[in-house]
Amino acid sequence: MNALRTSLVMLGLGAALALGGVARVEAQRAAAGPPDWPCVQRLIPELAWGTIWTGPSLDELQQDWWDDEEVGRVVRFATARSTPEGEALERVRDFVASVDGGEAEERLTLLFAGLFELTDRERRRAIDSIRRASRAQVARLDDISAMVDELEALRDDEQSNEAEVERLSETLFWEERTFERRQQALPAMCDQPALLEEKLSRMTRVIKERMP
Repeated sequence: MNALRTSLVMLGLGAALALGGVARVEAQRAAAGPPDWPCVQRLIPELAWGTIWTGPSLDELQQDWWDDEEVGRVVRFATARSTPEGEALERVRDFVASVDGGEAEERLTLLFAGLFELTDRERRRAIDSIRRASRAQVARLDDISAMVDELEALRDDEQSNEAEVERLSETLFWEERTFERRQQALPAMCDQPALLEEKLSRMTRVIKERMP
């Protein structure tokens, strides 16, 4: 039963719950991952800068990106959650265009290093949030199943209190509604890591166009 409950959460089938118990559903997840990964997208816990960047190695940088104050300001603005992507790209373009030719390679590499680090950090936070939400859904599903069992037992007991049956039925209804609402929010959460990657890729392309 535990495996079935977990499968339902992974597949977004909260609506399959019924008073008779958890519905039997035959399905498979679209991507492999740990038990608490509910997304069809394959889980990649961390990004590798070498898959995005073809410029100088970040491992050989002589300074940290935040040591260049202007680079630091651009990086923090462009990666802030409150910054619209269009504005982030424009800020990166402005900086890229302003860099002096003699120092372009070093400063643009620092810029990429900062954008990569903060994007990867935010991406890891998004992944952690997804996995916490998934674990919470599994726990909620266990609670709902226990309530279903309790409600069935009360209904089978001829001496049960009708008020108690009504109270538990209402509680179960709202728990199922909450489960389904949060389940419906998971796909948008699952999109976040990929959206962050795409934003980083677009900013990186702007930088590459100016690299010597």
